[in-house]
Amino acid sequence: MLNVRRSGILLHPTSLPGAYGIGSFDQNAYYWVDFLAQTRQTLWQVLPLGPTGYGDSPYQSFSSFAGNPYLISLEHLVQLGLLEQQALDRAPTFPRDRVDYGAIYTWKLPLLREVARNFQARASADLRNEFETFCAENADWLEDFALFMALKDAHNGAPWNQWEMPLRSRQPKALDAARKEHADAIVNHKLNQWFFYRQWLALKRSANEKGIFIIGDIPIFVAMDSSDAWCNPSEFFLDDQYQPTVVAGVPPDYFSATGQLWGNPLYRWDVMKQNRYAWWIRRIRAALRLYDIVRIDHFRGFAGYWEVPAREETAVNGRWVQGPGADFFHVIQAELGENLPIIAEDLGEITPDVIELRDRFGLPGMKILQFAFSTDASDKFLPHNYTRNFVVYTGTHDNDTTWGWYRNTATDKERDYFRRYFRTDGHDAAWTMIDGAFRSVANTAIVPLQDVLNLGGEARMNLPGRASGNWAWRFVPEQLTGHVAERLLETTIIYGRDPKIYEGKAPESGGQTGQDQKGIGGG
Repeated sequence: MLNVRRSGILLHPTSLPGAYGIGSFDQNAYYWVDFLAQTRQTLWQVLPLGPTGYGDSPYQSFSSFAGNPYLISLEHLVQLGLLEQQALDRAPTFPRDRVDYGAIYTWKLPLLREVARNFQARASADLRNEFETFCAENADWLEDFALFMALKDAHNGAPWNQWEMPLRSRQPKALDAARKEHADAIVNHKLNQWFFYRQWLALKRSANEKGIFIIGDIPIFVAMDSSDAWCNPSEFFLDDQYQPTVVAGVPPDYFSATGQLWGNPLYRWDVMKQNRYAWWIRRIRAALRLYDIVRIDHFRGFAGYWEVPAREETAVNGRWVQGPGADFFHVIQAELGENLPIIAEDLGEITPDVIELRDRFGLPGMKILQFAFSTDASDKFLPHNYTRNFVVYTGTHDNDTTWGWYRNTATDKERDYFRRYFRTDGHDAAWTMIDGAFRSVANTAIVPLQDVLNLGGEARMNLPGRASGNWAWRFVPEQLTGHVAERLLETTIIYGRDPKIYEGKAPESGGQTGQDQKGIGGG
C-alpha cells in the first residue's frame, strides 16, 4: 500500500462536523470520505480509536481492543428504531468548532444507556442475532472489557488497582458475583462496542471501495487503568498490590530538563517472549481489522526504552533498558505474514539500533517538516535528504499547525531558513510546506487537515504537557470550500501522488538502495 507515491490527510473522527457535539460515524463521515476521493487522497490517518477517560487523550485508553462510544452515530440508532428522534431534538446546543467533552459525557452516555434499554425491550430478531454473533466472535476481549467498564462505573471511575483486592486480583468467585450484580451494565458496554464496530467497519468499507486506506495508530504502551493491564498483570512490572514498580517516559532533552514521565506500566518482555508475544499478536490482529495500516507510536521502545522508578516525580532518574528487538518482529511475521503493514514512529532520541531494527524489516519511518529548519543542510528532516521508504508530514497531532509554527513556535532562525529553503517570503506558509511534502521523494505524504485549511495555532490538536484543552478541535463544513478541494487535487496530481498514474508502469530504480525499494513490510 505504501510502496508507490500516495498522499492523505490526518484527521481524527472527533474533529468531523456534526450536530451533536463531537464527530461521529454519521453522514458527515461519509461526506469526508467523498472529499478525500474527489481530491485523489488515498490515505486517511486517524488517532487511536479506543475509549478515553480523564484528559480525553486517545493515547490513554481503557482498552487496546475496544472503540470509543463517543464516536457512535446517534442518527444511525434512530434509523434502527433504538432511539427516538425526540431525544436528539432535545439535544443541548454544542459548540460547532470544538468538542466539549464534559457535556458529551453527561448527555451522550445516558442516551446510549437508554438505547441499551430499548434494545432489550424491542430489538428485532435479526439485530439480536447480529449482536450475539459479535459478542461470540469478540469474546476473547469483550467479556473482560465489559466487566471492567461495569466495575469502573460501580467504583465511580476509580482505577482498577484501587478496587477491593478480590476484584483487583481477579479472584474467580469475585468476578462471578460481579457478573451477576452488574449484568445490565455489562450488556450496555457490549452493545456500545457492537454499535461502534458496526458503524466504523461500514465506514471503512466505504472508504476502501473508493480506494482509500485507513492508517490507524497503536501506542506502544497501554494505560495503567485499562482492561489490558487488569487482565494481564503478570505481563507488566507490578507489585503484590498491583501498583507499578517502574513506568514509561523519555529522558531529559533539549525540550525538557526533566524529561517526560508518562506513567504507563512497562511490559515484562521476558514473560511475553515465553508465550510468543500472544497478547501483542492479538492486539495487532485486532488493529488490522479496524485499519489497513498501523503506525506504532514510540517505535524506538522495541529497541530500547526509558524505565523510571514509579516513585519518581520526574523522568530524570531513569535508565535505558533493552527492548525485545528483532525477535518480536520475527514472531509477528510468523503469525501475521512477512509484509507487515506498519509505520515506525521513529521520532525523538533515535539511536543506531532503532534505525537498524526499522530497516531490517523494511518499515517506513517518519519525517516531520517542522523539525527541518533548526540546523543546516544536513538535517535529516529536510526533503533533499529523504529516501523513498518514509512517510513525510508537515506536522503531527503533537505539533502546532504550520501557521502556528511559523508565526509563534518557530525561532527567527527557523523562519529564515524556511523562507530561504523554499524560496518564499512566507506569505503562504502552510501550503509552501504542503508542497514541500508532496514534492519530496518520500513514497507517502500526510498532511493534517488544519494545514490544508490554512488554520493557525488555535486549531492545534494537542500540546504535550498541557493539562486541558487538547483533542478538542473540529472543522465546520463550510471550511471545505471548492477552492480548497481544487488546490489539494491540483497539488496531488502535479506531484504524482495519485497512484492511478503509475498503474501498468514499471517503477524505475533511480539508483535507490535495496532498503529504499522495499516499501512497507518489504523486509
